[in-house]
Amino acid sequence: MRALGCCGADPTVPRRPPRRMRGRWVWVGLLGVPLLALYLHLPPPRLSPELLSWRSSGAFFTYKERSIFYRDSAGAVGSSDVVVLLHGFPTSSYDWNKIWEGLTLRFHRVVALDFVGFGFSDKPRPHRYSIFEQASIVEGLLRHLGLHRYGINLVSHDYGDTVAQELLHRYEHNRTGSILIKSLCLSNGGIFPETHRPRLIQKVLKDGGLLAPIITRLMNFFFFSRGILQYINQRKKHRERWVGALKATSVPLHLIYGPLDPVNPHPEFLQLYKRVLPASTVSVLDDHISHYPQLEDPTGFLNAYLSFIDSF
Repeated sequence: MRALGCCGADPTVPRRPPRRMRGRWVWVGLLGVPLLALYLHLPPPRLSPELLSWRSSGAFFTYKERSIFYRDSAGAVGSSDVVVLLHGFPTSSYDWNKIWEGLTLRFHRVVALDFVGFGFSDKPRPHRYSIFEQASIVEGLLRHLGLHRYGINLVSHDYGDTVAQELLHRYEHNRTGSILIKSLCLSNGGIFPETHRPRLIQKVLKDGGLLAPIITRLMNFFFFSRGILQYINQRKKHRERWVGALKATSVPLHLIYGPLDPVNPHPEFLQLYKRVLPASTVSVLDDHISHYPQLEDPTGFLNAYLSFIDSF
């Protein structure tokens, strides 16, 4: 026989919410559904003048029927060095705008692209987005620009770190021969799945569910989709391939790190990085610099990177 709680209520039976509270939720639903439907059909916000300028100074090339945006600036006279910039999630090549001019003073060519699904590049849906595809797009762009026979200095951030790791694996194993890597500079990214702390919104979108399409639209990120976020799972699945590429390479490695990063927390991430990759050099920026060091401290980032480039 079940024990009864206060006033004879059975504690094992869940209580129904009061009728007044149920009525409030009904009204919330009645008002919220049309408002949500209206919002979902609003056009995206207009681009800022800065973004319009960024787009107008770039170009597009086609990779397997997909239109891919890139920027390619001629830089320092007398230099033959090329730097290629790989952006993070969920942003675009515009992440590099604050250090772009500084790089053109040092390098012969400065190149960046928007990965498929990001920025001004095509955003096919449905689509099986993968790190492997993004790496192949980078190779395709360098062939398109006639730079595939040059030694390439890679600078990467976040999602771009993983793309760089795949490119490094191909370079070390001569899988494609499309890109010759001269150096690699990583910054705040999920290089090690075990120290990567995705935000709650990333977990929700990655794993799908009823909330994913609503959150996608509400956040005004058209490329925020379950397909793109599978890179988090890909990092775990291919950890040995991508971390192994860093461990085995003879290419000069450097890390620029913002220590206030909640996604790759200090000191766990940095301790693991130094233990696994003792040959790599490291620049730790000021304590208040977080996940986007190239935007939060462009001068510090640029100085750290050029010091690395001048060291070999």
